[in-house]
Amino acid sequence: MQLMIMPMAITGWEWVIIALVVLLLFGGKKIPELMKGLGKGVKNFKEGMHEVDSDVKEIRDEIKKPSEEKEEKGE
Repeated sequence: MQLMIMPMAITGWEWVIIALVVLLLFGGKKIPELMKGLGKGVKNFKEGMHEVDSDVKEIRDEIKKPSEEKEEKGE
């Protein structure tokens, strides 16, 4: 007997069941608070990624400066 492994796909009814379970666990008043916290977390993550990108660009520019100066001097 061969078992087939199905990909983990969540269909429409499964989403409804998940939503009902979440509603029962957290209640109607807690869900907006959870979503607000999730939104703040995503915003902070994006800001952190932007800061990392800026830092990488600054470091890359600092590394390129000395090599460009050497090329101008003819070294």
